[in-house]
Amino acid sequence: MKETQSATTIAREIVDNVSKVIVGKQPVIKQALAAVIAKGHILIEDVPGVGKTMLAKSISSSIGCSFKRIQFTPDLLPSDIVGVSIYNQSTREFQFRPGPVMAQIVLVDEINRATPKTQSALLEAMEELQVSVDGVTRPLEQPFIVMATQNPIEYEGTFPLPEAQLDRFLMRISLGYPSFTDELSVIEQQEKTHPIDELEAVASPEDVIKLQKAAQNVYVDTAVREYIVGLIEATRNHEDVFLGASPRASLGMFRAVRGMAILRDRDYAIPDDVKELAYAVLAHRLILSSAARMRGLHTGQVIDGLLESVAVPGVSR
Repeated sequence: MKETQSATTIAREIVDNVSKVIVGKQPVIKQALAAVIAKGHILIEDVPGVGKTMLAKSISSSIGCSFKRIQFTPDLLPSDIVGVSIYNQSTREFQFRPGPVMAQIVLVDEINRATPKTQSALLEAMEELQVSVDGVTRPLEQPFIVMATQNPIEYEGTFPLPEAQLDRFLMRISLGYPSFTDELSVIEQQEKTHPIDELEAVASPEDVIKLQKAAQNVYVDTAVREYIVGLIEATRNHEDVFLGASPRASLGMFRAVRGMAILRDRDYAIPDDVKELAYAVLAHRLILSSAARMRGLHTGQVIDGLLESVAVPGVSR
């Protein structure tokens, strides 16, 4: 229990530090940090100007990790991401020049602006934590997290993410517009300088690894495990869903609820953790049937129905 309390203290300090930049969005910050603790990648999808990039930069600055930003454009090549081997005439040998993916926190801005060929350059790094260039495999430094941003409104000049890419993101989160009071606070904060310029690290990469190891000791009861699998399985049998969530979603949810338990100062997971993370973990993994789309149905409504229909452990119906 002491180890969990120590990890919770670190996690709270990170959340409070990020909240200095991202005002009034603690629930979203906690979901993002739960993904980091679960060793998962994050897709931040929202309209322009709500702080998607700032969220990624704030988390990176708060945990003291190396940070690289990749601006995805249609002319970007895979070698611009993973790196390239260049012939050195003086040594008569090929030297590897690492790409920006060889960092601990990688911000992929406007991920749907690049071609599918370039998008696929991230697949190996996100799943296997390594990159292969010219037949040589190089491991990535730990912790390694990809945070990608995407604008769901503008489609001109974009390339939709393939399912294999989407499935590798543990969570898809959305910040949304701030409240009236929070937006006033943002104006006051940035009257002279941006708070990101003064943000200091409150944790280290070693602390993040400590959080990830502490999460592995969080107890998940058999009933909660069955609830997770039951919820995932229900997505595959739903009449309005053409393609349900994969077993990777079950594993991701399992790790994510452990991360959320750390943030809630518990050494055990509960069904409410699953409910809290259901939209972030599942919504981007579901493909609705054509008939459901014609009726104007969206994945959030499907998940609402599943949370109502799938029995919660310990609750009598």
